[in-house]
Amino acid sequence: MTTVTVWNEYRHEREHDVVADLYPDGIHATIADALEDRGFETNTATLDEPEHGLTEEVLDDTDVLTWWGHAAHDEVDDEVVDRVQQHVLDGMGLIVLHSAHLSKPFRRLMGTSGSLNWREAAETERVWTIEPGHPIADGIGDYFEVPDAEMYGERFDVPQPDDLVFTSWFEGGEVFRSGCCWTRGNGRVFYFRPGHETYPVYHQEEVRRVLGNACEWAADAADAPGPSVSNRSEPIEDIDSDDERSVH
Repeated sequence: MTTVTVWNEYRHEREHDVVADLYPDGIHATIADALEDRGFETNTATLDEPEHGLTEEVLDDTDVLTWWGHAAHDEVDDEVVDRVQQHVLDGMGLIVLHSAHLSKPFRRLMGTSGSLNWREAAETERVWTIEPGHPIADGIGDYFEVPDAEMYGERFDVPQPDDLVFTSWFEGGEVFRSGCCWTRGNGRVFYFRPGHETYPVYHQEEVRRVLGNACEWAADAADAPGPSVSNRSEPIEDIDSDDERSVH
């Protein structure tokens, strides 16, 4: 069974009543419930746990890590970021959600700022399926709408996605690359835009389906063989290998 660790800052839910009303047990619990319903084994981890809940042992047992962060990106310890990055390179999937575009693990893996334009006005978001044949788009249809959303607009400072699964249009007229896939090392990374904390986005059926699809897609890379390197002692072709200049 695929194991998913759902990570969340878990700050807004404890500090703001409007968020607590929507997610009384935390955004992480709502996402974990959706993924459990899909058949995944789920664990949760939060910022204020020791090592942010992401010990080496936890990540060793994780096939896919989902990440929701917003107000406390700078509080994530760089040692944990190093650990997450290495596990992704080794084959762990990473699903980056909404405002985690500025999270340390995502920016590290992308090598860019992750910056974008935004507006919080509870406007309609129409999420268009750009690649209907992609596994993450399975069962979604041509588009779905998020009734109340925070606008994210281009330019989104990320590398060109390997696959662009969804593009969003907002009531105010902006567009945004809202479902992006990358490969990093032996791992798969998916960024999914919907999910502002003051709106019930993670209770929405289409969003929950995308999350499940994304975890299945990302987990498919976990069993692929990793790269191997060695000092090949025997050459493939005949060469004169008697060279005394090596410093190794």
